[in-house]
Amino acid sequence: MVLRQIGDTTYLYIAESNRVTRSVFVAGDTQSRARETVVDNLPDSSTPELRGNYGHELKNIALDANNRLYVSIASSCNACGDDTTSDPVRASIYQYNADGSAPRLYARGLRNAEGLDFIPGTNTLWVTVNNRDEIPFPFDSDFDGDGQSDLGSVLPKYVDENPAEDFTLVRDGGNYGWPFCNPVPNATMANLEMIADAEFNRNSANLACSTADKPSKGIHAHSAPLGFSFLQNSNVPVAYRNGAVVAQHGCWNCTSLTSGYKVTYFPFDSAGGAGAEMDLVTGFVTDPQERIFWGRPVDVIADAKGNILISDDYAGAIYQLYPLPQ
Repeated sequence: MVLRQIGDTTYLYIAESNRVTRSVFVAGDTQSRARETVVDNLPDSSTPELRGNYGHELKNIALDANNRLYVSIASSCNACGDDTTSDPVRASIYQYNADGSAPRLYARGLRNAEGLDFIPGTNTLWVTVNNRDEIPFPFDSDFDGDGQSDLGSVLPKYVDENPAEDFTLVRDGGNYGWPFCNPVPNATMANLEMIADAEFNRNSANLACSTADKPSKGIHAHSAPLGFSFLQNSNVPVAYRNGAVVAQHGCWNCTSLTSGYKVTYFPFDSAGGAGAEMDLVTGFVTDPQERIFWGRPVDVIADAKGNILISDDYAGAIYQLYPLPQ
């Protein structure tokens, strides 16, 4: 959902699996008024060519400072080539006018851009992206020590750490690699190398990964970053007022629950660059080895009082993180 004042009218935009609607919003409303469809016929499980199968059919939206609407159309699968040639292209972001007119492909190669937000006061779009699961080992070398090449094998120890998830600026015309190229984590989670996917791009047959856009920052593999928000125009404590908070839903298929299940903070510098990720709220996992947890963060946003609200779809709850009195 996005609330946006355009002229003298405030609209509530809502993204569904196959469309985006908007309705007039008046302060004090407790239910939606008559809804206008501004973007229709987006792909979901009802799309005939997908035959009822769509892995990430929910859409995500944001509006820039010029009231242009951006819609994330996620991939229909874990990794596949069909999404790169579909109409509309999936694993992408499309741009529209505020009324849904003039659609155009803005960026592609973003497997599942769950969170979209603009740095306040700019038209600089950032997204959080869930990258692929069950990634095959991409090198012609022995990873597991059995004396044989593991190229193309799915190895749990490698899968646990690869590929990195994206937290990245998105440029107009960018291609962020999926499903042909994957970001490799490193110690700083910055300037990540993009390497060819062993299943869909062996020998770089489909895309030279040196030409793919690198993510601005990496997040630990399978952390499942979902919603995020910039805090620059918020009333949160000053120490957190120049950065972004990210809700990490957590890994569902790792050997232990050490990825995600938390809320993190990225400080930003004056040039709009993201610094090192910091844990903000943890403790949702009580036993990572036995896979015991009590919450999974989904979205995070500041309220007008400077609190941070965190939604949790596992517990069916919203938590309030509030600053200590000064």
